[in-house]
Amino acid sequence: MSTTLQNRPSGTMTGGRALAEMLRLSGAGPMFGMGGFQLLPFYDAVGLVGLHHHLINDERCGAFAADAYARVTNRPGICDGTLGPGATNLVTGLVESLNGGIPVVAIAGDTNRMHSWKNMTQESRQVEILKPAVKELIRVEMTSRIPELVRRAFAVATSGRPGPVLLDVPEDVAHGTHDFAAEDFVTDEATLKAPARRIRPDRTDVERAARLIAKAKRPLLLAGGGIHLSEAWGALTRFAEAQSIPVAHTMTGKGGIACTNQLSVGLFGRYSRIANDLIEASDCLIVVGCKLGEIATKRFALPPSHIPVIHLDIVAEELGRCIPAEIALWGDARAGLEDFADALSDGGAAARAARADYVAEVAPRMKAWEDDAAPRLNSRDRPVHMARLCRELNRTLPADAILVADGGFAGHWTGLLYDTKSPGRSFIPDRGFASIGYGLPGGMGAALAAPDRPVVAISGDGGFNMTLGELETARRTGCGLTVIVVNNAASGYVKALQHAMMGGRYQSADLQEMDYAAIARTMGCGGIRVEDPEALSPALRQGMEERDRPTVIDVVVTRDPAQMLPAVDNRTVEIKRGDRVA
Repeated sequence: MSTTLQNRPSGTMTGGRALAEMLRLSGAGPMFGMGGFQLLPFYDAVGLVGLHHHLINDERCGAFAADAYARVTNRPGICDGTLGPGATNLVTGLVESLNGGIPVVAIAGDTNRMHSWKNMTQESRQVEILKPAVKELIRVEMTSRIPELVRRAFAVATSGRPGPVLLDVPEDVAHGTHDFAAEDFVTDEATLKAPARRIRPDRTDVERAARLIAKAKRPLLLAGGGIHLSEAWGALTRFAEAQSIPVAHTMTGKGGIACTNQLSVGLFGRYSRIANDLIEASDCLIVVGCKLGEIATKRFALPPSHIPVIHLDIVAEELGRCIPAEIALWGDARAGLEDFADALSDGGAAARAARADYVAEVAPRMKAWEDDAAPRLNSRDRPVHMARLCRELNRTLPADAILVADGGFAGHWTGLLYDTKSPGRSFIPDRGFASIGYGLPGGMGAALAAPDRPVVAISGDGGFNMTLGELETARRTGCGLTVIVVNNAASGYVKALQHAMMGGRYQSADLQEMDYAAIARTMGCGGIRVEDPEALSPALRQGMEERDRPTVIDVVVTRDPAQMLPAVDNRTVEIKRGDRVA
């Protein structure tokens, strides 16, 4: 606990002021929300205590922005909503954070308890609605308990597997007053950033795992998003290099090891370059910070049942949930990888020598895959091929850039083809819930979290249509954000599935052709329309140079449904008619 009383308030104040003071002392970053009467004292106090609150045009986007801020910083993102529709609009964004293990503290105003259940305006059973969407819902029943319960919210949000916490604050609690002492406003410094506290896996299990790894001739590491939650990039890279073990990743695990590292074999699961083939031929799989859900396992078709699995995860109940584990280790990803390294340190040189031929397979396999994909990666087609767009992102974005990928079409392509150039979370897809509409608000949250880094968001036109109003927010906040709109005049993922599974019968999949660059310019933002693939890199550079306002790059991409899914080498994804595909 922090013991200093410096800068800690005292005296009589409203609950709203106490809430703002606790957020200030907890190091809260930019907050996103839309005000209402119930939380007016909080909004009044935000400016007085020096916090930065941004009016959002839709509360769902506020939750998305807070989620992306948290992914960049590992500090809890903050969002809020007023009573009723403001609170219920948070649900989709909060479930994204819950499923993704992202620390968020959300605040919802609620009815004055003197009048609850008497047809108050906008009243709903919001506590019951929101409770399944968060890691913990905290109902604040007394003004005097606000500092304690904010402290609790941060502790829950950042501990174990992080997640969102909702503070439900009734009107009379926010408007009520209490005589606070400075000692009330103590913060727990350990819980202001994830991971708050680390737990090490059992030493006996680590030693069993080390023996299995040591005798493996073709081991493979499978890295999930837990690598980023644990900030385990260095530990993963050191362990993989010391033991000569290739690394595959999920979409959220991208960047656990740099994609340009010679041991990186790329994405595995529903989409893959060479990773799935290596999984099939492996004799030991080391799964770290990955739930092994539907996408990662190609609907539970991977891995083959005869391959032993070592599974390390911070949530004990995830172990063995989807795939049986020969050795299950409950613990923090970084701590566990460090323990693996210690247990195997004496045999590192021998392991590298024994696996030299195995590791030497990676580069030629990758080269063969790229040669097969080259016609699409280097395509000069007009409209633009998605593979060419991803190739230009790889060529143009600097090593410190952050790419935020919307759900669906945009996320799938970049998940497969975008390469991070350094370890760390510089690729941010919303795979917790995979909702479309994340790109623009997520990019805004990332840009506010890292104002000195180039931030590029990529969204389909369908997802962009959902949240286009947040361009006004991004302009108002001065975000130097580049937004790529993948413009295929369709709900691309759905149309591709209809093409593959319904024989080309399309229903409710087409959109009106729009010029999003022109729309952006009318809103006072930069706008560039790209129809020629040769113009992609100049447009990206121009967008990233604009640091005081957002720029929309409207890329006219292929309208051919047969080319909309990322099957660039005809082996990447298989969809059979009649399959149920999420």
